[in-house]
Amino acid sequence: MERYADAPQILRDFLSYHESIKGQSKKTVSEYYLDLRMFLRFMKLMKNEMPYSTCLDDIPIQDVDDKFLSSITTSEIFDFLSYLANDRDNPESSGNGISASSRARKLSAIKSFYKYLTVSTKMLVNNPVKDMEFPKIRKSLPKYLTFEESTSLLKSVDGPNQARDFAILMLFLNCGIRRSELVGLNTTDVYEDRIRVVGKGNKERIVYMGSACRKAIERYMEVRSKVVLSDNKALFGSRDHNRISVSAVHRLVKKHLLEAGLDPEQFSAHKLRHTAATLMLANGVDLKTLQEVLGHENLNTTQIYTHIENTDKKIAAEANPISKLKID
Repeated sequence: MERYADAPQILRDFLSYHESIKGQSKKTVSEYYLDLRMFLRFMKLMKNEMPYSTCLDDIPIQDVDDKFLSSITTSEIFDFLSYLANDRDNPESSGNGISASSRARKLSAIKSFYKYLTVSTKMLVNNPVKDMEFPKIRKSLPKYLTFEESTSLLKSVDGPNQARDFAILMLFLNCGIRRSELVGLNTTDVYEDRIRVVGKGNKERIVYMGSACRKAIERYMEVRSKVVLSDNKALFGSRDHNRISVSAVHRLVKKHLLEAGLDPEQFSAHKLRHTAATLMLANGVDLKTLQEVLGHENLNTTQIYTHIENTDKKIAAEANPISKLKID
């Protein structure tokens, strides 16, 4: 917890709880830290009646304790959300105020913090955000590649890492796994017709591969068996012989999109996951099975794909037309 040295002990305990007990990823815990640090700095600014123009980064919070947190009211939390909506600098635009989705994430962190304080540890009695509604977020349809565009993308793969890159794109397009899940794959996670995936919250699931995907993985495994990596358990390696990174996967996907004549600004590895989900759903996979394949905890998350036509988990991958591609 040295990386959270500027946080008060009560916040560090919360972060440790989510990392060690709840099994949250380091990235999620780090986002909790950043969001709650901003929240606590703003509360100190308000309660100590500092000038509103005071830079939040200059406000220390190491002395925040349960007494301070119990003094925060619902009205003051609304003030924080108003500050985020109207006054917080937005590096992504020329104006002030951050998006509704960003505000919702910060409110989610505050809700988790107060739930920990009132339910898990019972340090506090009252929860000022228990019934607070999230900012309304405009839901947009996910971007995805058509079957023809997906085929063009796969056919464009060439070069010294052809077997690796083709296998990676097939796993995205046929199995719909996340980028973080892909970089975490080990050689021992590959079985004859399936892979073992560790998803969000360290939850494991089995994802079946279609015929074409299996063939692509088999071809890559022949190449992989001749390579020694610093982490030799890793399924996919980089040119410097380390486990492939999230940023390296991002770059190779963008590279092949460009080579296929597709706009790399419009699509990404995550959009390939959207593509897999959309193609499965459009070709007969039911929503509940798709939820299991994608590793969504809540069915509502999966329902974003119902803008396309709407049954056994194993046949989901075969229902995706990507799996029917003829690979020489």
